[in-house]
Amino acid sequence: MKIGITGKLFLAIMATCMLVLMTMNWGVRLSFERGFTDYIKSSNEQRLSLLASALADRYRTEGSWQFLQQNEKLIYQMLRAMEQNEGDGNAEQSIPPHGWRVPFWVFDNQNVWLAGSSAPIPDRATRKPIVLNDSVIGWIVATPSEKLTRSADINFAKQQNRTSWMLVALSTLLALIATLLLSRSLLSRVKRLVAGTHQLAAGNFSARVPVSGGDELGTLANDFNQLANTLEKNEKMRRAFIADVSHELRTPLAVLRGELEAMQDGVRQLTTTSLNSLQVEVSSLTKLVNDLHQLSLSDVGALAYRKSNVNACELLNLSAAAYRGRFQAKGLTIETDLPDDAIIFGDPDRLSQLFNNLMENSLRYTDGENAGIAGKLSVTGSLNKGALVLYWQDSAPGVTDQQLSQIFERFYRTEVSRNRASGGSGLGLSICWNIMDAHGGEISAAHSPLGGLEIKLVFPLVHDAGTASL
Repeated sequence: MKIGITGKLFLAIMATCMLVLMTMNWGVRLSFERGFTDYIKSSNEQRLSLLASALADRYRTEGSWQFLQQNEKLIYQMLRAMEQNEGDGNAEQSIPPHGWRVPFWVFDNQNVWLAGSSAPIPDRATRKPIVLNDSVIGWIVATPSEKLTRSADINFAKQQNRTSWMLVALSTLLALIATLLLSRSLLSRVKRLVAGTHQLAAGNFSARVPVSGGDELGTLANDFNQLANTLEKNEKMRRAFIADVSHELRTPLAVLRGELEAMQDGVRQLTTTSLNSLQVEVSSLTKLVNDLHQLSLSDVGALAYRKSNVNACELLNLSAAAYRGRFQAKGLTIETDLPDDAIIFGDPDRLSQLFNNLMENSLRYTDGENAGIAGKLSVTGSLNKGALVLYWQDSAPGVTDQQLSQIFERFYRTEVSRNRASGGSGLGLSICWNIMDAHGGEISAAHSPLGGLEIKLVFPLVHDAGTASL
């Protein structure tokens, strides 16, 4: 029979509690026995001293030991008298209660027995001198208190022992209940995590577990929910990506098929115009496939980057010059205000691709001259705290807040109709995001003060060309 984690945790905590209880009980019993024995030994020694002092005083009065030889019971009367006087407030003369605990013998200075026990004197007996005027007039001999001998003391020790074991039994019961509740409480949260993990493994990415407590299990539950959210989002993106790819491929393929069938049926003649139409659709397919290839390479980190110290503003001016004619043909203008030098560590080809994609995006989605007002694109840059900050700001039309949050997603285009005549494949800004990430920069989108879209780029500058590194 295999023991589950609940049983293992219960046994581990219970075994630890039992070990602690047994150790504490053994320590308390040992401390009590030693302390009680030392207390009795000290009590007997104190009684011996008081009895020796009382006998010396009586000897001074009588002048000899005749009073003790003729009346042996006198010594016990003296002991009872001392016990009756223990509450008189004199700490030095009071004696410990509960009576004499060991046999004793009284001898004169010639070692003649005077009173006390009639049993033989043990070898380990202690001798207490009876002194009067700095002279030894006798001896008190007593058995050392190495163990409990008096029935009252033994019964008291047994009672303490029983009480100790009763406390151990009660503590064990309480530990059993507490351990059971604790193990169930901890493992119930673990079981919920296990059940949630099984649902994730089965493909149910909507599975969530309740987060309770701020301990490690609570943190784990929160991380689990974040993982589930990420997996659910990625699954939605994967499905949307497949649908978008299918849509993007289906449109040009349908056009190509219709054109070719029309030529086969003789509806349309094979002319230069019809061939140009086919060429446009083939070019769209080629661009889409190339964009997908570039995006997949950048996602897996396989996109080639040959980095060196380059002047980003010079590359940007070249891109603006290359697009200026196309902008003018659409009724748009390009305004640039850039620093002379801004050295960054990057790949010139990928940076040119980045700038060209942004130029192409503004060209496609910015309206031309409207009501006598020409549309425009403003590209400005500044050096700020060791970074090159570039702003792409174009004129109307603008975008909504929801569109801003989705603008870097794959295949996303702001026009609802997804008209390929005006928009591209919807991968340009996604590729821009990956290129910026590969250069350690940041890219973000906002509303343009000109009424359109604002793209902000932040590149780290190279301060010392000789120390630039990947």
